[in-house]
Amino acid sequence: MKKLFLTVVVFVLSVSWAVAFDNQLAAKFSAMFSQLTPEMIAKRPCEVNSKQLFEMIKAKEEFVMLDIRTPQEMAIVGITYKDTLKIPMHELFKEENLKKLPANKKIVVVCHTGTRAAAATMALRAVGFTNAFMLKGGIAELALESGRSVVGILW
Repeated sequence: MKKLFLTVVVFVLSVSWAVAFDNQLAAKFSAMFSQLTPEMIAKRPCEVNSKQLFEMIKAKEEFVMLDIRTPQEMAIVGITYKDTLKIPMHELFKEENLKKLPANKKIVVVCHTGTRAAAATMALRAVGFTNAFMLKGGIAELALESGRSVVGILW
């Protein structure tokens, strides 16, 4: 009886593990991430740093800043760049919001430190926005580059 019970438990666990992930989604991610070889990553193809962003502004390059922070974060520290879309990350992939994103110019994805922007940029690229770039270091790094600090301020 114990042997039969153990056999059933092992079978159930192995079957549940085998179907515990979405094969189609995994294939899409595999196609996307397999292109990110060490050589490609060294070139930082999806990233814009603060200096580059200031150079883009100075050169009057056309791009859109996509602020994906929460409404509370946006209320405390705002982006005043003329071409800014404010779409919180948790609402970004709604169809009506994706339709707001341009296909013909760079999209610079911004959050506080760059962590959420990295995830959102990879997801945007996965759904077809190859013109999406993350702002490395986020608003915190941008503020430091401009001579200001938004980190460590006690409100």
